[in-house]
Amino acid sequence: MNMSTGNMSGGAPDAGAARTGDDEVGFLRRVLITLGVVLVTLIAWQIRDALLLMFGGIVVAVGLLALARPLERLSGLSRTWSLAAVGLGLIALLALVGFLVGAEVLAQVRDLAEELPDAVGEASDRLGLDIPIPGRDGGGAAGQGLDGSMLGSIVGYAASIGTGVANALTAVVVAVIGGYFLAADPRLYRRGAAKLLPRSQRERAEEAMAASGEALRLWLGAQLISMALTGVLAGVGTWVIGLPSPVALALFAGLAGFVPLIGAVAGAVPALMLALAEGGATLLWTAGLFLVIQQLESNMIAPVVQRRLVSLPPALVLFAVVAVGLLFGLPGVILAAPITVVVFVLVKKLYVRETLGHATEVPGEDKTADDKKGE
Repeated sequence: MNMSTGNMSGGAPDAGAARTGDDEVGFLRRVLITLGVVLVTLIAWQIRDALLLMFGGIVVAVGLLALARPLERLSGLSRTWSLAAVGLGLIALLALVGFLVGAEVLAQVRDLAEELPDAVGEASDRLGLDIPIPGRDGGGAAGQGLDGSMLGSIVGYAASIGTGVANALTAVVVAVIGGYFLAADPRLYRRGAAKLLPRSQRERAEEAMAASGEALRLWLGAQLISMALTGVLAGVGTWVIGLPSPVALALFAGLAGFVPLIGAVAGAVPALMLALAEGGATLLWTAGLFLVIQQLESNMIAPVVQRRLVSLPPALVLFAVVAVGLLFGLPGVILAAPITVVVFVLVKKLYVRETLGHATEVPGEDKTADDKKGE
């Protein structure tokens, strides 16, 4: 009895010590996890430009896969040869377009670059604004030369533009090359990313990434159709109005349309500046033209195109463009919409449906299984 009592009385401290040890281990684990999350967040912020460039490569890969998969299924070629054929086809198409209209497009872009500063200056004079324009203000009058400060400003301005263009071209080349490798075997990279998660979550993560990739493909197709129609309408309209360089204006309006909502406004700015310099009826016709194009795109083109593709809430897109632009600058503005598509799908699938248990439709999910069979 005494021995039993002694064992029992001695067991309570042992159990308490064990619980205390478990609590300390659990607390230490939570602290380490918190520190790890903070460290990863800091590292991600430091390399945010590289991460944004990687996402650009993902967008390129999605576009290449959208073109390569039908060719792969119809011809029986391997994924590598299908991508090579698509790449050669795109290069040949660009070369053909450049041969047919490249000289005219370049001439109109050059004319637009030369005429736009004067148009902005005339518009600022009409509106009573003071907009500094390199090469036009301070030293542009007859009989006056450029002083050292103005020359230095022009040289610095040109150097900054050249550096920006060089960086942009480098980023595009890296994104295209990276996109090609991603498109060659997307499942390899999905599985690699999923292995960073616990084993029980890997299948869910792979399904979510596949669904977001399919939704991104659908959105990209819809956006390219909308951009093409917007560019055609802008080119024809500005040509009819009589504005200079209608092809360049159409090209700018179409490319700006890649950024939803904000792109429609930005794409109209060069045409409006040229029209404002001429004044009168030209300005009214130009403003009416782009207002009609915006209404057609918002109320007719986009609903018809997105009915079978992917539609995002306009307010969500607007706030996403502003938020991502504040974080990443102009590259973030350009890629804000595809980033929103991916986040939208991941939140709906992983959080709304699988965590909260609410029934919701996930864009791109119904075609994911068929597309995975072809990989």
